[in-house]
Amino acid sequence: MNDYDKHDALGLAEMVRRREVTALELLEASMERQARENPQLNAVVTSLHDAARAQIAAGLPDGPFTGVPFLVKELVASVQGAATTFASRLYADNMPGADSEVVARMRRAGLVITGKTNSPEFGLSPATESALYGTTRNPWRLDLTPGGSSGGSAAAVASGMVPMAHATDGGGSIRIPASCCGLFGLKPTRARSTAGPEGGEGLNGLAQQHVVSRSVRDSAALLDAIAGPMPGDPYQAVPPERPYLQEVGRDPGRLRIGFADTAPSGTPLDPACIAAVHDAAHLCEQLGHDVEQASPVYDAAALLRGFEMVFAANAMANIARVTGGALSPPGMVEPLTYALAQRGREITAATYILNLHALHRQSRRIAGFFESYDIWLTPTLAQTPRAIGHFDYRCDDVDEWTRRLAAYLPFTYPFNITGQPAASVPLYWSEEGLPIGCQFAARYGQEGLLLRLCAQLERARPWFDRRAPPTKPLAPDGAQSD
Repeated sequence: MNDYDKHDALGLAEMVRRREVTALELLEASMERQARENPQLNAVVTSLHDAARAQIAAGLPDGPFTGVPFLVKELVASVQGAATTFASRLYADNMPGADSEVVARMRRAGLVITGKTNSPEFGLSPATESALYGTTRNPWRLDLTPGGSSGGSAAAVASGMVPMAHATDGGGSIRIPASCCGLFGLKPTRARSTAGPEGGEGLNGLAQQHVVSRSVRDSAALLDAIAGPMPGDPYQAVPPERPYLQEVGRDPGRLRIGFADTAPSGTPLDPACIAAVHDAAHLCEQLGHDVEQASPVYDAAALLRGFEMVFAANAMANIARVTGGALSPPGMVEPLTYALAQRGREITAATYILNLHALHRQSRRIAGFFESYDIWLTPTLAQTPRAIGHFDYRCDDVDEWTRRLAAYLPFTYPFNITGQPAASVPLYWSEEGLPIGCQFAARYGQEGLLLRLCAQLERARPWFDRRAPPTKPLAPDGAQSD
């Protein structure tokens, strides 16, 4: 199927529905592209082609994505018959007995799971490099990271292996790779979908599951398919007014948009990222929105300290599930994970609870901004896509690691803490031809408004046909040759 990657997921499903193509033919097209692209990108780390054929042969449900090939990230979500390793040697033999509920809902939507995508260990990095699975590279330039932690999924979508892929976001891990790879990436509201049955909440509510995609409508339709709690979930998001797919194409109205070309933390921004947000602000003005420079006022240093504490405690918890509470032998996890876990082990229960209260105070300060503005527009990242190795998983200096995170993603992780929906939209490319996303954040529970705006931006400045150039072989030193 030569035009496989010329359609989004809903478009491919419509072709199956009209019997213009079969689900097996779509699977074969996806497998062909995986065979061609994956040796250079290392985006897919587990192939489930036989299971995908069996899924098709057993008969697919009639859903919005019937017959569409799909990839699941090697983190959080379990796929029956495939190891769930969290990209860690500590979990290399972890074989789940059933699909996670979100994966089961994806199957009921008609998606055909053809493999699992690379992630850094426990999703700790904004790059996708691990000791277990190796390095994933960016289709736009092979010496650069596709971002993380959903970098395998983003590289797979950007290179045309699948039209959308599963992703998770605990500090920006949907939006970061979406920005680096020129894709649309929406982090939903906290508890929009379930973390069950394995857990009640991911990263104490910071982490959500969804997808990276080439179109806004695919993201909306998939959110319809996976949204909603399981019985016994600790809390749930307010239900939407209407199906999210119905928001695509609706008039967002005249919105009050505040935009930032400086970070509340004082983090320096790359000139290309500043240019991207100015360009997006001008586009919003042209679309009739009220746009002015404005940012919420909050204690960015306190927010970062609290964010680090949540990750440190959860690093220790990930190890403790296997060891019964002790630190693992150092060689079983990566140096950064081990160092974070050591710090997490030192946190008392009372200190951790007080930290959560402190994060909630900052969340209320950020939420207050959205009483005056409908949308906050920022660069998704403070820097252009980084070189492979910039975020070295072999680093065991937690403070240095945190400094690099703060310099890279000052705008993404605050919305994991507040729980608000936020999306990276591919509206800008640098002079070097690299994608640079802009982040649009809305009030808690207002994915509908956010999708209306993002679809309006997509119509005004389509990005679907902006594709990464053919990849060139790497030189021996790891740089892409001319």
